[in-house]
Amino acid sequence: MRIPGKERLISNIHPSFHLFHPTPDIFAWNSILRSHPNSFSLYPRMLRHGSRPDSYTFPILFSSLSSLLAPFLLPQLHAHVLLSGHFHHPHVLSSLISSYSCLPSDLLLFLPLSPADLEELPTSNSLLSSLLRAGQLSHACRLFDEMPSRNVVSWSCLIDGFVNLGHPNAALDLFRIMLADPRAPAPNPFTITAVLAACARLGALQLGLWIHAFIFRHCIPPDVVLSTSLIDMYAKCGRIHNAHQVFDEMSPSNRDVTMWTAMISGLAVQGWAREALEFFHSMVETHGVGPNPVTFLAVLQACVHGGLVQEGDFYFSAMSREQGIVPTIEHYGCMVDLYARAGMIRRAWATIHSMPMRPDALIWGALLSGSKTHGDILTCEAAIKGLIELEPENSAAYVLLSNAYAKMGKWEEVSSVRRLIKSRGVKKPTGCSFIEVNSVVHEFLAGELSNHPEAVDLHLMVEEMMGRLRGEGHVGNTAEVLLDLDLEEEGKELALSTHSEKLAVAFGLMKTKPGEEIRVVKNLRICLDCHEAIRLISKVYARRIFVRDCNRFHVFNNGDCSCKNYW
Repeated sequence: MRIPGKERLISNIHPSFHLFHPTPDIFAWNSILRSHPNSFSLYPRMLRHGSRPDSYTFPILFSSLSSLLAPFLLPQLHAHVLLSGHFHHPHVLSSLISSYSCLPSDLLLFLPLSPADLEELPTSNSLLSSLLRAGQLSHACRLFDEMPSRNVVSWSCLIDGFVNLGHPNAALDLFRIMLADPRAPAPNPFTITAVLAACARLGALQLGLWIHAFIFRHCIPPDVVLSTSLIDMYAKCGRIHNAHQVFDEMSPSNRDVTMWTAMISGLAVQGWAREALEFFHSMVETHGVGPNPVTFLAVLQACVHGGLVQEGDFYFSAMSREQGIVPTIEHYGCMVDLYARAGMIRRAWATIHSMPMRPDALIWGALLSGSKTHGDILTCEAAIKGLIELEPENSAAYVLLSNAYAKMGKWEEVSSVRRLIKSRGVKKPTGCSFIEVNSVVHEFLAGELSNHPEAVDLHLMVEEMMGRLRGEGHVGNTAEVLLDLDLEEEGKELALSTHSEKLAVAFGLMKTKPGEEIRVVKNLRICLDCHEAIRLISKVYARRIFVRDCNRFHVFNNGDCSCKNYW
């Protein structure tokens, strides 16, 4: 039966549509929905036209909702799915679950799915991915355990989820289980990329080298994404020459801006500022690759770590003048950090006042850190007020201000900060350091020496290490023990000796052969006392020691540090 005006309605959607589909069926409607930028707006017309949606219609509509960022329409479309009888179709259900991922609390609606639903891999994988995006790690793990079958997408999703949610060690454990399970599928490039990200987070160089060899053994094509992941892993493990080798092996025509940026960022974080800038010029001028905002962020970070104020000014201006890139708060943060580190506090303030947005915690933190280094207590106090206003429980602000007071001998003010910390219930994040020995990553928490399986031997190693340092004239900087002000001087010395990076270095000395490199990754900024102690350890034990903190790399060798005390 022909509906009057049907052809006119369709011709309004697409001028030539009626020529080919005078009486369009659902296949024709799905085609036009798929090609329309806002398919959801056509859906009511389709229904009025008398066409019933099928299992191909709903995934198109859910995709349209996602691009429209219109979650309020989702329950209505959900109801249509139920009424249509297509709810249990795997592709429809997968699309529905993915659409709900923007509403984390509603994801729990899908946990009691029937076993028949979970047997469909698209459905269970979609739910697994959505739960991980919503941060529901425990539910995701339970779902993974209950899935009747798992393919490479299932394994890769959970490995990647562990990494993104801050559990890189668990990601590596799951990868080992995947390799050992004869029923598990072979890893694909996405799996390898997630594992490399875990290695990068932990500084697990030995495992990263094994993964690189695994790629070659199993003939996994090293595309630009995988190669960029290798570059990032090597750079974050302190092997910039390996990163450079991976970069050189990729055809110049295939190197995209992400790969170039990974190299620039890797050079920057290790303090190779000039080399990072040379790389940037090669990228733009020689190879004609246009930079993006992340590239300029890496360039400005290179200027920060190298103390290159003039260069930082130039690139910050060129970013908008030559490339048309509007600076974000991260770019402004680099400039504040650059000026504050160089003692140019007035210029740092001027940059803050020129920003088109309100300063965030990173801006105030950069100003506070720089002004503390240069003894500008008034700026320290102003910065901490800004920090506390934004984040009243940010312990770093109190610690930096206390450091500044302690450096100037203002002990009454130090005690005042201590009382403020107690009254507000502020807790300093626990220092945590990782070290890889024989492809196993060991984790150390500050002050928790007794919980380690080899606590007795490690305690003896720490005592020996600190004794040899005292023999070299090292005296612990007890002003660093700001949250333990009630301790006697001896107690403060003990607290310093059990900082997580010292424990990791001591474990490295105990477990590796003389002359071997030691690599440590710390979650927080390395303290002044640990920096001085590890500098001396590199000389006393004739070891090359890499420490990557949350800010940059420190390469200690023969009593020197690559940062030149500019950090």
